[in-house]
Amino acid sequence: MDRIGALVVGAGVVGLAVARALAQAGHETIVCEAETAIGQGVSSRNSEVIHAGLYYTPGSLKARLCVRGKEMLYALCATHGVPHRNCGKFVVANSPEEAKGLDALLARAAANGVPVERIDAAQARAAEPALQCVAALSSPTTGIVDSHALMLALQGDLERAGGFVALGSAVDSAVLGHDGEPHVVRMADGSEIAAPILVNSASLHACALARRFAGLPPSAIPREHFAKGNYYSLAGKAPFSRLIYPAPADAWLGVHLTLDLGGQAKFGPDLEWLAARTPQEIDYAVDPKRADGFYAEVRRYWPALPDGALQPSYSGVRPKIYGPGEAAPDFRIDGPALHGVQGLVNLFGIESPGLTSALAIGEHVLDLV
Repeated sequence: MDRIGALVVGAGVVGLAVARALAQAGHETIVCEAETAIGQGVSSRNSEVIHAGLYYTPGSLKARLCVRGKEMLYALCATHGVPHRNCGKFVVANSPEEAKGLDALLARAAANGVPVERIDAAQARAAEPALQCVAALSSPTTGIVDSHALMLALQGDLERAGGFVALGSAVDSAVLGHDGEPHVVRMADGSEIAAPILVNSASLHACALARRFAGLPPSAIPREHFAKGNYYSLAGKAPFSRLIYPAPADAWLGVHLTLDLGGQAKFGPDLEWLAARTPQEIDYAVDPKRADGFYAEVRRYWPALPDGALQPSYSGVRPKIYGPGEAAPDFRIDGPALHGVQGLVNLFGIESPGLTSALAIGEHVLDLV
């Protein structure tokens, strides 16, 4: 049986960032990826937004890792030539109630150490003439990034540190080691690998995989739920230079306008809870009819959105660990202190701001093991 220092399951942006941190700390590291290329799951189906960190509960993992991860991400983009743009974002209010919501968000941003400025309607329109609002928050540290170029940069660093990515290598199960014994990971082809450090970064598959870890108490594994977000692209050029988000409602940030690095605008994601019980059952097709509900939402802040301008683009599915109507929990980064198994870290519910937080998650996992 082969033996290595650390095995990470899943070559999405978070798995690659974790593996990079482990390899750079001197652990002989392999990433096992079921697909034939990196980043084919959640990492290839998101907004590619670098989040500032203004939405998350102060002191939470989401708040701390987003703010730290954002700093690390901008630094890595600069040193590795990863295409990105620090374009900024407006969070806009169009009613007195929403304006009150901006005050709460301003206080939360301050508690998280995130620079945000409250501006009035005239200031917002001076910066974005097509915008309609009664007030806005300006978030200057929000940006956008080429997520695939980022993953290639992480893979390059991992390989320079002596690690590698094993593509087409699906993990089936594991027998967890106790009393200093390594974990024995069984691959789908029947081969086995022993490793004292095992990180489950399988995203949509993470909960199901953890249930196949012999020696992990079932109480340590949350129930997975899948929520689809549909995106629609804008025909023609957008009249905005920064991202536009409506004031948030509940656990959902509303239909927002994001830009790609070419200046093309897209709207979404919406929130569609799925009945699917496994990732294999998910249908990623975007229903053109769901765009109908977007027009009224978007016209609250961009009244001039033309009829018929939204075209189905793509969808992503969030690896949630809570169901409809429940409060959104924090990231679950479960290390030995939580489940009692040395060298094991399970990453559950790593949805937004997972991309922004990826490098900081890597640091955090390294601390845990």
